[in-house]
Amino acid sequence: MPKTAGAEPLPLILLPGLLCDHALWRHQTDHLSDVSEPWVADLSGAVSIADLAASVLAAAPPRFALAGLSMGGYVAFEIMRRAPERVVRLALLDTSARPDTPEQTRRRRGLMALARRGAFRGVTPQLLPILIHPDRQSDAALTGEIVTMAERVGRQAFLDQQTAILHRPDSRPGLGAIACPTLVLCGRQDALTPLAVMTEIADAIPGARLAVIEDCGHLSPLERPDAVTAQMRRWLTGL
Repeated sequence: MPKTAGAEPLPLILLPGLLCDHALWRHQTDHLSDVSEPWVADLSGAVSIADLAASVLAAAPPRFALAGLSMGGYVAFEIMRRAPERVVRLALLDTSARPDTPEQTRRRRGLMALARRGAFRGVTPQLLPILIHPDRQSDAALTGEIVTMAERVGRQAFLDQQTAILHRPDSRPGLGAIACPTLVLCGRQDALTPLAVMTEIADAIPGARLAVIEDCGHLSPLERPDAVTAQMRRWLTGL
């Protein structure tokens, strides 16, 4: 974690989703550096959400703003359970407080089996239809970036991350205890964590603000970077 001098700018920890890395947050790290000190955490090398949260907390400064997308949101919930006093602001993007449904578990285990059979490169193409807006499926630059990002993360990290996700706890009981300013953001056409799931989170967190990004799927920071960055700037500055 980079060191900051004094209270400004506010450290901002960004937690990526499954098969995502720093590229997911590139626009935000480039355009929010005047109001924060962004750092993208590496969510690999552990097979439980608890261990991932512990690794982030070990590298983090005493107090920070925290933003997580999808799997990153699961880790953010765990950080809030462990060290809520350290989180100054919280942003939850395209995530869920619920555990997997049986259907989601079956799909997740099927993709893990595909990767174990040596077909890891076939995983991301299967995920693309539920990761991005239908109108962006033919956007070669966007899909290429997602595939390249997944290849950087790699097969073993994918298997570890899926294992962690499969065994994550139900975070809904703790939502009412979240007391810091919270942004809940969702792509309007998110097929993986739909708006109803995100509205459930926003309704349960006292004072949370729900922001809906139009014409956008699950990977909102990549799909609609300007709109997401604008919402996060508002969240960080309190304006």
